[in-house]
Amino acid sequence: MATILNIETSTEVCSVALTQDGGVLEHHENYDGPSHATLLNVYINDVLQYARTRELTIDAIAVSMGPGSYTGLRIGLSEAKGLAFGLGVPLIGINTLRLMTTSVMFSEFLDDDVLYAPMIDARRMEVYTAVYDQSLDEVLEPQSMIIDAQSFADLLQRRKILFFGNGSDKVAEVLHHENAMFKQGVKPVACDMLALAEKAYRERDFIDVAYSTPLYLKEFQATKSRKKVL
Repeated sequence: MATILNIETSTEVCSVALTQDGGVLEHHENYDGPSHATLLNVYINDVLQYARTRELTIDAIAVSMGPGSYTGLRIGLSEAKGLAFGLGVPLIGINTLRLMTTSVMFSEFLDDDVLYAPMIDARRMEVYTAVYDQSLDEVLEPQSMIIDAQSFADLLQRRKILFFGNGSDKVAEVLHHENAMFKQGVKPVACDMLALAEKAYRERDFIDVAYSTPLYLKEFQATKSRKKVL
């Protein structure tokens, strides 16, 4: 019966959850925007205080590894590494797209042949995406993709696909196919990491505390300041 502290900061949502034996003991999340640097430490301290007052021992730290926001992922993984090292516990890395897919699978009961396409906004008409089947096997590996009317054309000819996540609105604008379905409001949060984190803990599927890096999928491109230099 593992007690796991879960951290999710891959999008605009900042969230932390303490889980144990298939249940959520304590959780905090904020949906108002990129406030991770301010809120994450507060949420972690609250969860640790909850554990201390109930004499719970943290067995592992789980963190969402991306893809997603460069800044959010760096903040989340940095905090997770510090906690894992300080507490002397293993670190679990969770793929954010897989996390979103399990969340939808637990809330939607669809036909076995339906595929799942989580999407995270990567600006303009680009998204981070993958495609999974009902067994969470990759039909299309995680990648950055520029969306147009022909995206997923081959798969849509053969299977229905459920698109979701904050990048799926872009697909809905340009992709009009009878096999394309859409679900609104799906965001990665720490509470939904429970199943994947517990599975990883049982299988001893841990990542390196010192050298693990986020799953960025594309190189960081800094934007130039528009301020004039005097």
